[in-house]
Amino acid sequence: MKQIKGALFDLDGVLIDSETLYTEFWAEVGRHHHLPSPTFAYDIKGTTLNDILTTYFPEPEVRNDIDRLLHEFENEIVYPVFPGALEFVDMLRAHGVKTAIVTSSDTKKMDFLFNQHPGFPSHFDAIVTAADVANSKPHPEPYLRGAEKAGVEVTDCIVFEDSFQGLESGRSAGARLVALSTTNTAESLMGKAHLVTDSLASLRWEDLLVL
Repeated sequence: MKQIKGALFDLDGVLIDSETLYTEFWAEVGRHHHLPSPTFAYDIKGTTLNDILTTYFPEPEVRNDIDRLLHEFENEIVYPVFPGALEFVDMLRAHGVKTAIVTSSDTKKMDFLFNQHPGFPSHFDAIVTAADVANSKPHPEPYLRGAEKAGVEVTDCIVFEDSFQGLESGRSAGARLVALSTTNTAESLMGKAHLVTDSLASLRWEDLLVL
């Protein structure tokens, strides 16, 4: 039985229930700019805003406009925390586990979130955003950085993710994986994680000890 010293959490689709809103936003952006991929809004999940803009939108004025629209959107939406998510985080901390958020979100988005939920950061020992890494998911750097900031070895960590890119990032980093079927179906996540669940609230400490 491996020790559990760290728990590294993606944000959207894991701690906050915002993936549907972001999918609708990016799907509309894709349609407006006539992107050929019908799955664009799903293809970019787990990717930083900078990578999205530089990869799909070569014109600087278009990138600036999308950046403006996204932050206006993020400033207006309500970020609902998944029921039981922070209680699960606190349960892990009670067992001596270090906790970290590892997100592709930028600091503006995090400021919007923390303004709505001022106590949110206090549940975590470390927070990694897009500003902290040179490479976004599926590169392992985000989760390697999360473990480092939390002060634990990544091989002693469990990553909690909902996106395929995020799961690949955690796998490449060397962590154990729990997939949440909030964005993708449970069936599509099978074989990509050590455990698939529908929510953090449904997990018990004992469930993690066998990973």
